[in-house]
Amino acid sequence: MNLFSRHFFLLLLCCFVSVYANSVSGLNHDGLALMSLLRKWDSVPASIASSWNSSDSTSCSWLGVRCDHRSHSVVSLNLSGYGISGPLGPEIGQLKQLKTVDLNTNYFSGDIPSQLGNCSLLEYLDMSANSFTGEIPDSFKCLQNLQTLSLFSNSLSGEIPESLFQDLALQVLYLDTNKFNGSIPRSVGNLTELLKLTLYSNQLSGTIPESIGNCRKLQSLSLHSNKLSGSLPESLTNLESLVELFVGHNSLEGGIPLGFGKLKNLETLDLSFNSYSGGLPPDLGNCSSLKTLAIIHSNLRGAIPSSFGQLKKLSRLDLSENRLSGTIPPELGNCGSLMSLNLYTNELEGKIPSELGRLNKLEDLELFNNHLSGEIPISIWKIASLKYLLVYNNSLSGELPLEITHLKNLKNMSLYSNQFFGVIPQSLGINSSLLQLDFMDNKFTGEVPPNLCHGKQLRVLNIGWNQLQGSIPSGVGGCSTLWRLILRENNLSGALPEFAENPILDHMDISKNNITGPIPPSIGNCSGLTFIDLSMNKLTGFIPPELGNLINLEEVNLSSNHLEGPLPSQLSKCHNLGKFDVGFNSLNSSIPPSLRNWTSLSTLILNENHFIGGIPNFLTELGKLTELQLGGNFLGGEIPLWIGSLQSLQYGLNLSSNGFVGELPSGLGNLIKLEQLQISNNNLTGTLAALDKIHSFVLVNISYNHFRGPIPETLMNLLSSSPSSFWGNPDLCVSCLPSGGLACTKNRSIKVCDSQSSKRDSLSRVAVALIAVASVVAVFVLAGLVCMLILCRRCRRDLGIEHDAEIAAQEDPSSLLHKRILISLAENAFSTKKSKESDVYSYGVVLLELITRKKALDPNIVEWVTSVWSSTEDINKIADSGLREEFLDSNIMNQAIDVLLVALRCTEKEPGRRPTMRDVVRQLVKRNASIRGKRS
Repeated sequence: MNLFSRHFFLLLLCCFVSVYANSVSGLNHDGLALMSLLRKWDSVPASIASSWNSSDSTSCSWLGVRCDHRSHSVVSLNLSGYGISGPLGPEIGQLKQLKTVDLNTNYFSGDIPSQLGNCSLLEYLDMSANSFTGEIPDSFKCLQNLQTLSLFSNSLSGEIPESLFQDLALQVLYLDTNKFNGSIPRSVGNLTELLKLTLYSNQLSGTIPESIGNCRKLQSLSLHSNKLSGSLPESLTNLESLVELFVGHNSLEGGIPLGFGKLKNLETLDLSFNSYSGGLPPDLGNCSSLKTLAIIHSNLRGAIPSSFGQLKKLSRLDLSENRLSGTIPPELGNCGSLMSLNLYTNELEGKIPSELGRLNKLEDLELFNNHLSGEIPISIWKIASLKYLLVYNNSLSGELPLEITHLKNLKNMSLYSNQFFGVIPQSLGINSSLLQLDFMDNKFTGEVPPNLCHGKQLRVLNIGWNQLQGSIPSGVGGCSTLWRLILRENNLSGALPEFAENPILDHMDISKNNITGPIPPSIGNCSGLTFIDLSMNKLTGFIPPELGNLINLEEVNLSSNHLEGPLPSQLSKCHNLGKFDVGFNSLNSSIPPSLRNWTSLSTLILNENHFIGGIPNFLTELGKLTELQLGGNFLGGEIPLWIGSLQSLQYGLNLSSNGFVGELPSGLGNLIKLEQLQISNNNLTGTLAALDKIHSFVLVNISYNHFRGPIPETLMNLLSSSPSSFWGNPDLCVSCLPSGGLACTKNRSIKVCDSQSSKRDSLSRVAVALIAVASVVAVFVLAGLVCMLILCRRCRRDLGIEHDAEIAAQEDPSSLLHKRILISLAENAFSTKKSKESDVYSYGVVLLELITRKKALDPNIVEWVTSVWSSTEDINKIADSGLREEFLDSNIMNQAIDVLLVALRCTEKEPGRRPTMRDVVRQLVKRNASIRGKRS
């Protein structure tokens, strides 16, 4: 075979192989491109995998694919919502006849392939709601037939290319919810066919281009939630086809331009959350199609234009959080379509116009945080459609009419911080399904309506800070939908209701009432509680162990009641507890060690109870403890060495009135954050050297112990500002160093460290006074209440007003003074009821009366004595002239000074710094024993 014949045979063979291969494969060019795309995807639903068959001759029958019926070329690819993940390959650019691509709501990732620019016939491209990254390809400028481009809800970044706005056919452009930065291209005005432009929720900056006004066919413009600045361009008022305009949440300034009134098709205008200057243009009232007008938190000033009353189609008006002033225009009552009127947090004043009662479609009326006054017009209470009425923080007044009980749609009524008064209609709640009722901080009287939870939907019941009386209705405890309950600071009485199963209730505050009886065990049914405050009532009995079922508790306050018994160990299950306050009760026994589980605790208040057994060492395990109040118990023993390991303590450590003995442990100096330390009324000895390195103190009370030696430099400022906090330690002294000079000159009740005569005088003064007073008090304590009352009556007869002059002539003046003091002290110390006589402040005033011979009703007797003593420390300038004659005897003068010091402690301005009557008795008995020991 010659050479030519051989070549010809090979050529025929190749042709045969090619034809055979095509007859076997059969899939056309576009089908092969799609199969190539498929192989790059990470996840494909079975419906597509089974439909896209490579053995087919074309892809025209595949799911999501549509072809030209003649050429069998792919013209439409719609794979929206199939959950496909992975990259979109460059093979997409091989489908040259594509007119529609819809890939929205999938998980495509990576860059948008630039090869899409080859699909020059594309009219519709939707790649929204995916995870595409990178920039918009510059090749998109080739898509001159594109009418809709939707790329929203991706992670695209970079600047929006100017070339994108060269497509004069573009009608819809959705680029919102991405990460685009830079400015809006000025060429946006080229898109004269544009109908919708959404660029919101990006990071665009700069100004809104004036050229936007060239897009005369624009119907929807959304530029909100960017970083746009400058003023609103006046050209916006040229967009007469505009239906929606959103530019909120930017940094726009300047005034709102006039001319919006020309936009007769405008239905929604939202300019909120910017910083405009000036007020509202009245011509907005000419936007006759307007349905929604919202300009929230935008620094608007001036009055609300009365022209807004012309907006007959307006359904929502929100001008809240501005600085609008003047009155609410009554013309708003003409907006018959209005369903929501929000004017809250402005500076509006005057009365609520009765014309608003004509808004018979109104559902939401929010006028809170203004300066409105007067009554709510009865016409508003008759709007049957009303669901939400929020008018709190105004100066509104008047009584609630019975008409409110007929509002069947009412969900939320918030009237707190006004001056409403009278009885809350008792049938409120029967005809409606209330969700929230907030009447706090008014002057309501009468009883709590019993049917507030009748609709079984009530979530918030806040009626604290009123003058309500009677008992808490059982329906409140049985309301299983309650989330928040505040009844505090009323005059409620009776027992707490039984509580139904309620895992929703989070917050319960019934403090400062007159509630009696025990805490019901059913409180354990409220398993979702995080906050309980039942303080300052008259609750009795034990703390129920069921309280431990509330494992979500973060704060508990049961203080100032009459609770007794031990702390239940079940409370240890409340691992999230941050504050626990049971102060001022009659709880007893030792503090249970199981409470070591409270590892989140920051505040522990157990003061003024009857706890025993020393300071529990498990406190060292509470690493977040910032305040520890144990004062006024019977813990006893020494302050443990490990107290210094509580280095998180900051706000206070109170160990007063516990009978502690021994010296201050040196570890106290480690509490370098501590601001308040109270260790008064104990039997502590030694020096204060442990406190000389703590510079954080703002309050220290070490009074009535047996401390000796110099007061540390770190406490000298406190000595000057509160000398009474150091009284009762006769062996304390001050060093007259330059930094302590002020204390030396102004606190003569504390001796100078190098003055021996001062020591003798101080001892003599204390000894004489306490021997004369405290020895008799000790007899009173031992003799008991009955003997005390008999003695008081006898003393009263002996010291009757008619015989004062005679007794004064016959007896030693000092003896007469002491008899009067003892009668008052005995009556107060042993009284079992709370009254004026047993109040320590009143006792202090009685002492001041005895010294000054002034009446308790004389103006400012406490302030006058405190001022004179603080500036002079001269008893002669305070005592009655009759007593001053006796001060020639230094013993009598020193006794009077000691009585004065006790009176000043009892009448401290801050109640927390006053001693209890028990402390006064304990202090005098202890001091009497101490002084007798020194004399012997």
